[in-house]
Amino acid sequence: MPDYRRAFQPGGTFFFTVVTEGRAPILCTDTGRTILHDAIAECMRTRPFSLDAIILLPDHLHTQWTLPPGDSDFSTRWAAVKSRFTHDWLASGGAEQSRTGSRVWNRRRGVWQRRFWEHWSREEDDRNRHLDYLHYNAVKHGYVTCPHAWPYSTFGKWVKGGGYDRMWLCRCDGRTAVRPAFSGLDVNAIEMGE
Repeated sequence: MPDYRRAFQPGGTFFFTVVTEGRAPILCTDTGRTILHDAIAECMRTRPFSLDAIILLPDHLHTQWTLPPGDSDFSTRWAAVKSRFTHDWLASGGAEQSRTGSRVWNRRRGVWQRRFWEHWSREEDDRNRHLDYLHYNAVKHGYVTCPHAWPYSTFGKWVKGGGYDRMWLCRCDGRTAVRPAFSGLDVNAIEMGE
């Protein structure tokens, strides 16, 4: 079994990938988005953190959080978000993936993959490369041709705040944009979410 080592850095900025069980396409539905928003908001009330950026794809999400000074407990926060989402998703009539005997025995539902992928961003350049990856992800997966065209991300908020030009890597109206290489990022690990 792999040795999962978490990067615990009090007050750190972390990039996460969280994937639905069986890659079920539930996160961009109206119900999925509402429930996820409420689960994250509830977690932020009880265990504050800064949600710096997020993108929802149908079957996974990428997000970047900054934890408060002296606090490195992102695992408890993710457990709370996933638990609340799962409860409310199932209560709303949402489906779950089939559960093995082991899952039933361990009281695990079939909504989220068990683990998540995290990366501690030690430097501003690394943080920015991960933000670029996050905001480009819907283009990477072929859902849209431009980051500004994907409605389920914080790209628009970053544009309003001056962090991006609205036309960043845009291919609207026949424009040409070079796909970023994302050098230095472990793209395969990021997308697998484990």
